[in-house]
Amino acid sequence: MDVGRAVNRSRFVGLALLAFGLVFLSFVVRGTTRLVASYELAVALSAPILFAAAGLLAVLVVLATLDVTGIRPLE
Repeated sequence: MDVGRAVNRSRFVGLALLAFGLVFLSFVVRGTTRLVASYELAVALSAPILFAAAGLLAVLVVLATLDVTGIRPLE
């Protein structure tokens, strides 16, 4: 996501849904991998997905805070 570009509200909602989808996907990957492999491998495979979701949520929280304070409103 290009932070220099304006983010409209529908794109913001789409990115939030993507972040929650990534969280769900990380649990699915961990659960299904755990059925066929060790716990450590399941965590190793699901962790990058969960970190990507956490990073996206952190960016969205910053954008929402900037919108609420009026520093950078969402279009």
